Amino acid sequence: MVANFVVHGLAIVIMALVLAPMLPGGGEPDDRLRVASIANQPLRFRLGWLPWHLCAVADLWMAVAMLRVKWIPKLPAALVLVLTLGAVFPDQYAQISWVTHGVDLAKQAHSEAGLTRYLKYESSIFVMTASYAAFLYTIAALGWTWAFAKAGTWSRALTWLSIPTWAIMLTVTSVFFLPPSFRLPPEWVAGGNALGFLLLQVWLALVTEQVLRRGRPIAPFGRDARWRHPSSNPMARILDWVTNSRLAGVFLEPLPAFAMRSDITDVVYVNYLVPVEKLLPLVPPGLELQRLGSNSQFGLFTFLTYQHHHFGFRILGPLRRFMPSPVQTNWRIHVRDPRRGTLGIYFVTNAITNTFQAVGARMLTEGMPMHVLARGEVKRDHNGHMHLTLDPGNGTGPKAEAHLQPAPSLAWEDVWKECFPSFQAFLEYCVPQDRAFSTQLAANTITRQEIHLGIPLSICEPMTGEVNSPSAAAIVGTAQPVCFRVPNVNFVFETEEKDELT
Repeated sequence: MVANFVVHGLAIVIMALVLAPMLPGGGEPDDRLRVASIANQPLRFRLGWLPWHLCAVADLWMAVAMLRVKWIPKLPAALVLVLTLGAVFPDQYAQISWVTHGVDLAKQAHSEAGLTRYLKYESSIFVMTASYAAFLYTIAALGWTWAFAKAGTWSRALTWLSIPTWAIMLTVTSVFFLPPSFRLPPEWVAGGNALGFLLLQVWLALVTEQVLRRGRPIAPFGRDARWRHPSSNPMARILDWVTNSRLAGVFLEPLPAFAMRSDITDVVYVNYLVPVEKLLPLVPPGLELQRLGSNSQFGLFTFLTYQHHHFGFRILGPLRRFMPSPVQTNWRIHVRDPRRGTLGIYFVTNAITNTFQAVGARMLTEGMPMHVLARGEVKRDHNGHMHLTLDPGNGTGPKAEAHLQPAPSLAWEDVWKECFPSFQAFLEYCVPQDRAFSTQLAANTITRQEIHLGIPLSICEPMTGEVNSPSAAAIVGTAQPVCFRVPNVNFVFETEEKDELT
């Protein structure tokens, strides 16, 4: 379906830019000039038809796929395949004949008799592809509608869009069945085809989105969680659509993830020991929760917040100083890849105060379920006290507020002692996390994000105070946090790699 969307889009563009002036009703009213352009530019004419050959292949491929998958009802799928086969044969015969024999006739159309001979041939061959075949394709598209609606991969927008789309397509493809005196002018037919194919492209985008959501449904956490920008302006609503779109992700996520750098200050870690039954729903398929305690009854949940300084592409070098310095927060659990025995973390959610960087991280990486904060702050006052604010506004970022002060020593409670004999042992487990995992079931892959922090444990400063976070409480319940601060970090995002899930 993605291939069908891409190929039809390409065909529409090529039709407008290359092929239309050479076709009846395509903008050139003088038949002699139009036919001469075919004779003088045969390669252009043939290349102009190439995307439409590919459209036939894509339609047939999609019809076969619809019949093969289990979740589409067999009767409408079989009807689609039969109608598509019925359309492909006259369509491809006409197009192949036109770019071979038709070009030869166009080259012979120097005289009035030669032009008449070509126009008579063109009239019959044009009807075959633009009417007979196109009519069957449109009936097959009604089969698409039936099949996807019955399968539940549907939306109200598709219902409303289907009515004008198929009405226009049926009108312009059936007009040639009428007596000549009742037919629409060629210009009207060409305009109707243009409008119909543009609506078809939107229809394909919407239905493909619904199909992709079967494999990647909206999730409560992670990359597939719903995104909402804190603002309500039109641009924010467009970003909401793009960042939630599975179809947009198909095109953007394969792009390479470039190495990033930032000079980070004032990293505040807020850590909770949580019974495993509360964390297991957060663990994506293919990964395992790292369990702690004598009976493996606990897991570690952390949200850490920090101030970026000039967060940008490493390749920029000294120009990175012109990049923005947002506040970012990462909410994570500790996981393990059981196939390779490697350890890392999984981001339950992330948020940042810069919209551009939030959209880039979310759409260009698999492991960063990034959201936008309406306001974020992490500040250290003259007494060394830390003040942290995460305000999502009306967006989908996490909410938290903390006021912490340095603690010369921490009262190491029994529940923490059961998992870590000392605060130092806890730091040895929590801090050196240079790998993030995420899984993509549809692609059968585990994504690894390799980073470099290099934090000396000796600079980690214990802190105590008040933490108030409804977002954290929804996960950890009444668990009490252990907090510490890292003054500065030279952050480097190295690479994003993929491993087979099975």
